[in-house]
Amino acid sequence: MSNRITAGGHVRIRPFNTKDAYPEQNLDSDLCQAVVAGNTVYVRGQVGLDPDTNESVGIGDVEAQAEQAMANIKMLLEEAGSRIEHLVKLTVYLIDPRYREVVYRTIGRWTKGAYPVSTGLIVSGLARPEWVVEIDAFAVIPQEQS
Repeated sequence: MSNRITAGGHVRIRPFNTKDAYPEQNLDSDLCQAVVAGNTVYVRGQVGLDPDTNESVGIGDVEAQAEQAMANIKMLLEEAGSRIEHLVKLTVYLIDPRYREVVYRTIGRWTKGAYPVSTGLIVSGLARPEWVVEIDAFAVIPQEQS
């Protein structure tokens, strides 16, 4: 499948089906990693997962997982025609409040000077037990300056 399709009038970046992404679970949903609707980019929650191999990275290391999630967000924003400095909103999901400081320091390195708004939530778990942090993002695609 292509890395980019148009469905419902919006560009879908890196489409996939959950039966392929989560073979250990009984799922069958068509999803994608990011959607471009108008000049807004919606990025699916990113975790410590290598997008090329679909392998978990940083198992047991919250900082490495946050680093991978932010690298994935940067890559997806660029594929959508945006950049980290155009982030407007992050939502951070942690399975343990003790991870907050290290995760937010990691995010802060990536978003220096961008000043997005952020919401942090403590959740009981994520899609796979080895994942301890998930970050989703909204950004804009800057309009051409005239």
